Amino acid sequence: MLVLFATNPGRVLSKRELMDAVWPNVHVGEDNLFQCIREIRSALGDDRREVIRVVSGSGYLFEAEVSAEPATRVAQAAHPALRSATQTGPALVPASSWRRFVRRRRAAVATAGLGCILALAIIMMMLAPGFLMAGRPPSIAVMPVAAGDEDKAMAAIMTTRLADGLAQIDTISVVAPQTSQQADFIVTGELRKTERSWEAQARMTRTATGEIVWTAPVSVVIDEADLALQQSRLVAGVGYPLAMRINALVNADPRPATPEGRPSAGGAKVVIEQATASIIHTSRERFATSQAMLEKALAEDPDNVDLAIALAALQMRGVQMIWYDPTESAAAEAHAGSILKRALRIKPTSIPVLDASCRLLSATNEFTESLVVCARALALNPWHAPALTHIGIAQLQAGRFEEALSSFKRADSYDTPQVSRWTWKLNVGRTYLLMGRSEDALPWLKKSIAITPATGRSHMLLSAAYIGLGRPAEARAAMDQGMALRPGSNLGNVLLPIKNASPVLLAAAALLAKALLAAGLPEY
Repeated sequence: MLVLFATNPGRVLSKRELMDAVWPNVHVGEDNLFQCIREIRSALGDDRREVIRVVSGSGYLFEAEVSAEPATRVAQAAHPALRSATQTGPALVPASSWRRFVRRRRAAVATAGLGCILALAIIMMMLAPGFLMAGRPPSIAVMPVAAGDEDKAMAAIMTTRLADGLAQIDTISVVAPQTSQQADFIVTGELRKTERSWEAQARMTRTATGEIVWTAPVSVVIDEADLALQQSRLVAGVGYPLAMRINALVNADPRPATPEGRPSAGGAKVVIEQATASIIHTSRERFATSQAMLEKALAEDPDNVDLAIALAALQMRGVQMIWYDPTESAAAEAHAGSILKRALRIKPTSIPVLDASCRLLSATNEFTESLVVCARALALNPWHAPALTHIGIAQLQAGRFEEALSSFKRADSYDTPQVSRWTWKLNVGRTYLLMGRSEDALPWLKKSIAITPATGRSHMLLSAAYIGLGRPAEARAAMDQGMALRPGSNLGNVLLPIKNASPVLLAAAALLAKALLAAGLPEY
């Protein structure tokens, strides 16, 4: 955002223009925009809001004289620790050193003027996690997907959209196919059409050694009525696991698996598997044993983010299943949050850590923060439908139903990972119900039940749709099915939680509650 302001001095930039430039293709709220502007003002010492001014009804104006100097000159003059880095390429300065430097020089920057803002912004971008890995982000070339003559059009679309999606990830760079021999990795694939489905096979190869570091088959059922949906799911079917593999490579633990380094990955994996096996059907005693196992393992290897994620997820499961005493639940939530915050400091660009944090913030109704964290996960994997789903839930809580509907439908168009596919449809149906559109909700809820018939929640929301359509007998039958699958359900654990919810959601939820009660859901 600072680069955008500094390259457009004296021009009013609208909120929409700023948000589209900083968060392209990501649904975020205006709170993120305001927070960025607050941080920039703080860094520049703009307490009187004279550098970044609000233009009522129009947007923001960066009112300063801006000039640019070569990044190398500014970096060498700014701090000795930057000199060697600027002589050899991208800056390799530890983030902690940069933060100390910023704190010392913040007042000086504010009073000395804004002549080097653009160059400093470039340096800060060079210090992003992707550059800190090994001097530069890994480069990837996406080769044209091979296909027969009849399927070349679909293959071309798949190639273009896959490359465009990967190009959104800021921890890697996507290069042209013509320069593939200079790329670190090459992505190739084949596509063919059968009578019933599109079948694709993709792989990523390490250029230097020829080693295949990732491969995956993708199958998408042919639906002549919706070619665009088939295209989207083909690309996401390849893009989602590929982005996850790339993220794992980027965030690989550099410590050796020796007694002098970290404990073996296999040992941590065994502990996680033992601690979380059949956790859905476990008891309080088994839960306590599992928690103790993970806490012990994490104490022995505090930088192991996989253990941190597993422990935080287990504790949140304990809160949801009421395995903690009421007085312990808040402490468990706080502990899970602190574990994940530390994991994020260790691996700030790890999708599994961001995903776990996103889920925790959504589960604890910290929706403003969840929007930010989930958007970061989506920026590292543009096909990450679970992150989109949690963004949609936050948008529902804010009363932004149309935006939530768009997020859930986008998640459904990706359908990745497929194990969660019933949730996209459930949330689309739920959103339509909150909008008072029972007829639109009905087919989505039925599809959700067809995929996962044992959830119960979908049946209960289906009963509300039937009430809205004036079909009480079908509503009662659907509710009876839901209660049989989820005994003990009531309004409190079927509706979205109301903590931090907007008045718009509360009003819509009250109407949905009436329909659920009419269908037979207990109030308490």
